[in-house]
Amino acid sequence: MQARRGELVDALGEAGLVAEVAGRPAGLVAWRRDGDVGAEITVLAVDPATRRRGVGRALLEAAVDALRAAGVRRAWLVTTNDNLPALRLYQRTGWRLAALRPGAVDEARRTLKPSIPTIGEDGIPLRDELELELDL
Repeated sequence: MQARRGELVDALGEAGLVAEVAGRPAGLVAWRRDGDVGAEITVLAVDPATRRRGVGRALLEAAVDALRAAGVRRAWLVTTNDNLPALRLYQRTGWRLAALRPGAVDEARRTLKPSIPTIGEDGIPLRDELELELDL
């Protein structure tokens, strides 16, 4: 379960895609519909052994293509302040920052999911949610 926007959701969403490299799973993207014209990317994960090889970009682009084909007009996702590689990827692929929720991770840790660590990637304190969106 993933804590974001003040609630717990199934990170595997409703649909998704798996990337393979040399016949082995290398990454996963999942999403769920949000109303008639929107969708949330609930997870984008890439095996550390295959990072910086275009797997994340390919998964994200394939998800956007699938959402467009399904009539989705706006996609959104939530990440955290420490997730610098994801923020770089999202912005390079056209996603725009739409919201900052200061202290949202602290609140989720306190009320929804105590297992969320206090320190995230690269030793950055894990405190805030960032929402990004993409018009399709």
